[in-house]
Amino acid sequence: MPPRKSIVAIACFVLLSTLILSVRQLGKARPDLLGKLVPSTVINEPHAGEKGGNEVAGHPCAEDVSWLTDLDIKYPVKYAEREVVVRPEPGLKRESLTKTDETLFPRVEELLEADDSHLELRDCKPPITLHVPLYPTAPVDASNMIFGIATTLERLEDSRHHIARWLAHTGAKLFVIAIKPGEGDAPTSEQIETKQSVMRDQGMDVTLVTPLSKDETFTESYFSLVKVMYTHRTNETTWFVVMDDDTFFPSMQSLQAMLKRYDPAEQYWIGAISESWWSVGRYGMMAFGGAGIFLSRALTAVLDKEYETCTKEMHKAAGGDERIMRCINGHTATKLTNEPALHQMDISGDLSGVYESGRIPLSLHHWRGGDYPVDLMNLVSDICGDCFLQRWQFGKDTVLTNSFSIAEYPEGESADGLDFCKAEMTWDSRTIEESVNPGTAHSMSPSRPRLELDKQKIQHRLVESATVEGSVRQTYIHRGKEDEERDTVLVLYWKREDQQAPANKNGTDSI
Repeated sequence: MPPRKSIVAIACFVLLSTLILSVRQLGKARPDLLGKLVPSTVINEPHAGEKGGNEVAGHPCAEDVSWLTDLDIKYPVKYAEREVVVRPEPGLKRESLTKTDETLFPRVEELLEADDSHLELRDCKPPITLHVPLYPTAPVDASNMIFGIATTLERLEDSRHHIARWLAHTGAKLFVIAIKPGEGDAPTSEQIETKQSVMRDQGMDVTLVTPLSKDETFTESYFSLVKVMYTHRTNETTWFVVMDDDTFFPSMQSLQAMLKRYDPAEQYWIGAISESWWSVGRYGMMAFGGAGIFLSRALTAVLDKEYETCTKEMHKAAGGDERIMRCINGHTATKLTNEPALHQMDISGDLSGVYESGRIPLSLHHWRGGDYPVDLMNLVSDICGDCFLQRWQFGKDTVLTNSFSIAEYPEGESADGLDFCKAEMTWDSRTIEESVNPGTAHSMSPSRPRLELDKQKIQHRLVESATVEGSVRQTYIHRGKEDEERDTVLVLYWKREDQQAPANKNGTDSI
């Protein structure tokens, strides 16, 4: 028989080996026990030549990427993807910027040919969990609101899907005055009925009407929306909203929350002045129509009563929103209640700095003027509620502006002048000589200078989004600037925590 000490040593060795093996197997089955993806955990992706440290281990996987053939990209491309799991938390407040030491993407990999429908990825990361404020899941009841638009049938068709994103199945009513296009013919009753039927089939309570008078100008039709909406009010109606055909409201829930702060039995004129100080100087302190003009029931009753008088008095007014302002100023003591989260967007050029500012918009405007597919951008709200344009910073050099961009900052957050609390002045604005306001100080402050793209900032813009069996896919692309520089495709799949991973990533529904 071997000595007793030898037996004890062998037994201890076997026990210790078994314990280590059990922990390893447990870690494979429950990676969260070993520090899985907690947003505040320091988990940094190494740069080339560095070791992993706290890096979350990846694994090989195969992905269906056949849907990429519908995008205007040049092959070969660089590709990476990640699944995002949304965890709603009661009492959590949405901040301008939420920081995590987690890395968003693994190293990018190459997709060689356009006809490669499957991609073998060497480094697939586990899902990342992002915490968002708890959001209502019940349908919003906006039956207290009537919206009004004056536009042509052609422009209405261009905006139809965008309007459906926020209006459909809410109980809110929309009245559209169908005007004739420039020097063209007025729409026929059959054309009006067809367009109305199409929009109603999308779940919108919409009524298309002809102008109140045959020779009515666009400006006159715009102002007449006040009378049309008030005539069709119900006992439930408390708010009337005049808007442009390219006004977009990201969240009806948020609009309702804003209006609850005001008593519709009092005279309220709610809107936003322009972001451009030049426009404010030109048109005055009025609610600009592109941001949305919100009129309480009490105030609309006065405007309806004074409609004929105001129509005669305001014949020289340049715009419909200006007519509304003059009628209010001429016949009431009501002053504008400015809601800065409503956006007229009277600025030009690259509006990235506005979208990436971390602000929560109640409305957006002029999305036709640039590459801003707000209907696609807003699709992720179906998964994470009031997360549209919400910002997360990953590590020290990557910022996700949800549904707009993924921006990498090669010099990191400590770079000179880089302050994410300030809006980057990417836009162009008109200035007024001898004014202390250089153009947008009243609306976009604090701000910081524009960064040099592809040197100080590498921006991947959203180009595609689709529902994928209950999840939402987002595709962000950075275009290679030279022939030898490849396009980079970054893909996020968003799902709620209670959802299973999608089996088919081709996209079953997109706008």
